[in-house]
Amino acid sequence: MYKFFSAVASKTAIWMGQPSAFVGATLACIVWAISGPLFHYSDTWQLVINTATTVLTFLAVFLIQNSQNRDGAAIQAKLDELLRAVDEARPQFIGIEHLTDQQIELVRAALERHAKQLHEEGPKQQSAPDTVDRLLDRF
Repeated sequence: MYKFFSAVASKTAIWMGQPSAFVGATLACIVWAISGPLFHYSDTWQLVINTATTVLTFLAVFLIQNSQNRDGAAIQAKLDELLRAVDEARPQFIGIEHLTDQQIELVRAALERHAKQLHEEGPKQQSAPDTVDRLLDRF
């Protein structure tokens, strides 16, 4: 089931991202609008577009979220591999996406302060790089 859903989600996300999908949706709305006088702008006429857009949006949210989750996981795996493979990188940063939002913000703020400090001091001798735990302990 999961493999089938992933395949459908991938193909749908690719299709929905094409200009032809936008053109098709726009044309459907235009046809609906033009058909208004034919149906005397009835409640049923309005209900057709409301229901169609609501259902399609509802389903698209799940498909798009699935694609974003897979893309995010793939990007994290690639970044983790870079952290592992590059000599000067700090492997302690592998997996920080599992921290809380507040912890990630603290790490990000500490790294920005450290980078600003290094920029202001110039190319002086740097102290040993901080680990994620040390960065979090400072707060």
